[in-house]
Amino acid sequence: MALDNNSFSIFLDTIKRFVDNKLIPREDEVADTNNIPNDIVEEMKNIGLFGISIPTEYGGSNLSMEQEVELTFELGRASPAFRSMAGTNIGIGSQTIVMSGTDEQKNKYLPKFSTGEIIGSFALTEPDSGSDAMSIKTTAKKNGNKYIINGTKRYITNAPIAGVFSVMARTKKEKSSSSISCFLVDSSLPGITIGKPDKKMGQSGALTADIIFDNCIVNEDALLGDKEGIGFTTAMKVLDKGRLHISGICVGLSERLLKEALKFATTRKQFGEEISNFQLIQAMIADSKSEILAAKGLILHTAKMRDKGQNVTLESSCAKLFCSEILGKIADRAVQIHGGAGYMSEYAVERLYRDARLFRIYEGTSQIQQLIIARETIKRFKA
Repeated sequence: MALDNNSFSIFLDTIKRFVDNKLIPREDEVADTNNIPNDIVEEMKNIGLFGISIPTEYGGSNLSMEQEVELTFELGRASPAFRSMAGTNIGIGSQTIVMSGTDEQKNKYLPKFSTGEIIGSFALTEPDSGSDAMSIKTTAKKNGNKYIINGTKRYITNAPIAGVFSVMARTKKEKSSSSISCFLVDSSLPGITIGKPDKKMGQSGALTADIIFDNCIVNEDALLGDKEGIGFTTAMKVLDKGRLHISGICVGLSERLLKEALKFATTRKQFGEEISNFQLIQAMIADSKSEILAAKGLILHTAKMRDKGQNVTLESSCAKLFCSEILGKIADRAVQIHGGAGYMSEYAVERLYRDARLFRIYEGTSQIQQLIIARETIKRFKA
């Protein structure tokens, strides 16, 4: 059961203060060190951020989708790296287990995910399969009551610090959704090598790396749901939810960028007056604010649909596409409003501009969202 309105309002106020007083002031430190400070992680655990999407019987707060996206509007105002620390526990790391895990798997992992004792990681992408997830080459071959996993996963968020990986692997040779299974793999097992943290354009502090499985042996109880062939379909369901979450983060970051632009535009003077008085600057501000409000409406509408149990594959892809694309535009305008200052690292918009670029790529590129939207629209028309 989701939090009641009063409890959620208190929780949301706590998140707002945490973002303003703790996270935003530490952004430069995170960017410089490529690391989330331990005291911040501990406070995130204490607040309950790691368990917001996990059912209450496993120690989470089980927010509704509408509540979760309202929280992302606030959390997204800080550097995306902070969200990534808890993000896999909130989303693709835990929701595979919530949706398809056995009772034993839920009891084993979800309480520790909820507290942040274990950091989860979702291992799907490979060197030769990103958008075409069904073409993964990582294999899991049955050998008695065990499976032997071989393959390489790439760009895996939280790989260097994760305690358990949700690994998508091929259990049949044919290219079909039923050929892919999911395994819950302890990161300390023999046969696992973690690559060096990736050097990225932005989002310093959000660690990604390769995971190499070389004859990694897992017990058959590591198979998600105790069933082969449900990995791909579970992943797609998880992504429907995750895309709404990411959309909310895009809106939060858009709000932050607009605020930074407004702060600069109302203090910077040219030709004897604030540049916020110039109509071409005002046009960029107006477009950005309009897009943010439209994005919020789309996200909240879709979240309410999901909370009612309706299929939101179409709407969540629309949200991911629209919100990540407008974030890119708003980031560009924020830099433009800053002029030459926007190109300098002493201003937050320079870093946030680079951070924003990834949102049009991960959890499904904009082009993949377009394909999903077209497919689902045609399907509904024919129904």
